[in-house]
Amino acid sequence: MNRPGPAGRNVALASIFISGVLAAAKIVVGLKANSTAVVSDGIESASDILASSLVLFGLVMAAKPPDAEHPYGHGRLETLSGMAVGMILVAMGTLISVESLRRGLTPHTAPAMFAVWPVLLSIVVKASLYLTKRHYGRKLLSSSLAADAWNDGVDVVSGTVALIGVTLESSAGPRFRTADDIGGCVVGLIVILLGIRIVRDTTFQLMDTMPDPRLLEQIRKAAVTVPGALGIEKCFARKTGLQYHVDLHLEVDPNMTVSASHDIATQVRERIRSDLPWVADVLVHVEPHGLGNRR
Repeated sequence: MNRPGPAGRNVALASIFISGVLAAAKIVVGLKANSTAVVSDGIESASDILASSLVLFGLVMAAKPPDAEHPYGHGRLETLSGMAVGMILVAMGTLISVESLRRGLTPHTAPAMFAVWPVLLSIVVKASLYLTKRHYGRKLLSSSLAADAWNDGVDVVSGTVALIGVTLESSAGPRFRTADDIGGCVVGLIVILLGIRIVRDTTFQLMDTMPDPRLLEQIRKAAVTVPGALGIEKCFARKTGLQYHVDLHLEVDPNMTVSASHDIATQVRERIRSDLPWVADVLVHVEPHGLGNRR
């Protein structure tokens, strides 16, 4: 089974701690420097704490083995965690955008230049987290970890926007007196778009959308390596958390016994699970070769 193991959990735990430190630094410094963009970026980092906590919960629950009430395992909770991350981002992005626009319409002093330092630190750290989470998200086929990686990637973009806004308004004079507030609004819009994308992707998984055709081709190739497996009539797959459950219509010699065809079907199931660790289980339907329409 493709379990998340300690690696995925450790990444989520590290992300919670790092996001907490960065959020506190950006909010405190942003308030002292009178910077809307930096405070907005800090609030977004604070939301990362909840997002990474949900990711951790999803990874832990996805590792639970199947039981009588959940024969397909608990992997869908991992997908739901990813969706929750997306919803949180939409809500936080909306809040940041509205507050930035409100402040931009209110007269205020320009932010101090020292506000850029926590933002610079955040850009470097979040870039590292993005690369780490993307690696483990792909390795574990984790929707929630991949969503959290996108979250960190957008943090790099939003941090850059905040950096530009603060620099312009604090050093370029009255012509850019609202650059910091505009930067905060742009940060919020970026976060909203990311959240919508994550919700869309996880919704597709919950609707049992078929995976990439290349994955289905890998299943077909593994199946026909078993002696006696003459072809694949149909191949369906749906993602349940970190792995896929497969429905396979296997073609065999129509003249062989039920017992012999059952043995081949069992070998096909075990071969696919052995060769493709991202497959949780395979339900094999035996069909007579040459008598049905191939699809």
